Amino acid sequence: MPDTLPTRTDRLKNQDALKDVLGDLMPPSHAIQLGHAERIELDTERKFRTTNKASYRLNHWPIWIWSFFIAPGPLTFDLFAHGFDWRMAAWLGIVLVATGVAGYFGKLPGVEPAPYIIRFTEDRPNPLYRRICYTFAWSAVVTFAVLNIAGLVDAVVTGTWHLRQIYDVAYFPVAGTIWILGAIGQLPRVKASTKNEGHERRYFYGSVWAACVAQPVLWLLWTVLPRSRAFDALKLAIFVGILVWIGDLARRGRLPRTRPIVPGELAISD
Repeated sequence: MPDTLPTRTDRLKNQDALKDVLGDLMPPSHAIQLGHAERIELDTERKFRTTNKASYRLNHWPIWIWSFFIAPGPLTFDLFAHGFDWRMAAWLGIVLVATGVAGYFGKLPGVEPAPYIIRFTEDRPNPLYRRICYTFAWSAVVTFAVLNIAGLVDAVVTGTWHLRQIYDVAYFPVAGTIWILGAIGQLPRVKASTKNEGHERRYFYGSVWAACVAQPVLWLLWTVLPRSRAFDALKLAIFVGILVWIGDLARRGRLPRTRPIVPGELAISD
């Protein structure tokens, strides 16, 4: 038991702090249909800030550490199959140094001293560091999901797991294709202009939500369930089902940062 109960002022401060956190995740919205989305946000109602707090910047750094750390797909496969080793430690050290330096100079999305995008409809150049970071993030989201589906389908059809061989042969062609698409500006949030950021961000975050839920579930199923065609078919059904389910929630704007933002005056993008 605490020595003293919180005062009304303390409770109001806690409520305001919680509102600030939740407001960043799900700003005010309106039940207006726009395309497939069932709710929209008005950028004039979004919280405006001119600087990013140190805690905010530090919280975004691990996102980019992970995005670049898992870029060598076969190495990441070994990480989950056999555990951490000296190769991963060496690569992690390189990533920590590179992203740390980039973050210190404000060259990672969300780690900048101040938000780069203020007007969602402004035809503003998309900086190179944002285009590189989001390209690798797209690669992490798409490539692992595609190869894991391919491995599961192969296991169901042949009755044998060839997932490591699939990663060795197909990872860099698939990831490389995404890297090329990013280099020529053909991915959401990676285009030359930030003009359509209010819509492109929802495709990105929807994909991230789907992958971040489905991939851990698949890893757990792969760990605890036996290897057989029946169980492999179950893993495939659950994995694809989660991707479709979360994707549909994002499509309808039911998840944080997946609602279209209607152009207005000022807003902030992470």
